[in-house]
Amino acid sequence: MKCVVKLIWDDESCKWHCESNDIPGLLLESNSCDALIERVKMAAPEMLELNCNYTGSITLSFETVRTDNLVKVS
Repeated sequence: MKCVVKLIWDDESCKWHCESNDIPGLLLESNSCDALIERVKMAAPEMLELNCNYTGSITLSFETVRTDNLVKVS
């Protein structure tokens, strides 16, 4: 099974969070992108088993989204 996980930076909370249309119930956040990826690797198989009765192999693809607002200094 191939799953896409989007890692999104939240500027207000200064944390990364994730979302995935392929892994129901996957709601995680972390201070670092790398730490969040590790958490997803641990949680994804369990979430797929609990929510989809899937116990086979999983290929995870990660997409990162980060938007920064810059103020022009004159």
